[in-house]
Amino acid sequence: MTDTLFDDFIHVRPRLAILVRLARSGWVEFIQVRQSVGCSDSALSKQVSALQAAGYTEVCKMTERHRRRTWIRLTEEGSAALMRHLDALERLAAQVRGPTPPR
Repeated sequence: MTDTLFDDFIHVRPRLAILVRLARSGWVEFIQVRQSVGCSDSALSKQVSALQAAGYTEVCKMTERHRRRTWIRLTEEGSAALMRHLDALERLAAQVRGPTPPR
């Protein structure tokens, strides 16, 4: 892949799935992200930590009714990175599909 906007870090399936889930949602509870992505708590936690270290997600932990809850959201930087990556994927798909026939 020669497209400079293609992000190998984001393209890891669980990370891409997390970012897509968060893209238009604001704060999302960890459990909802886990159900959407379909991975274990530990695998999701590892990927969210990696995304947070990259500046792509923000995490908020709180206790509510004696229960620990974790919320995740996409940062502006994460949103911009996701859009760049999706643009790169669209360009790649267009190369494979070729020109769109006129209607």
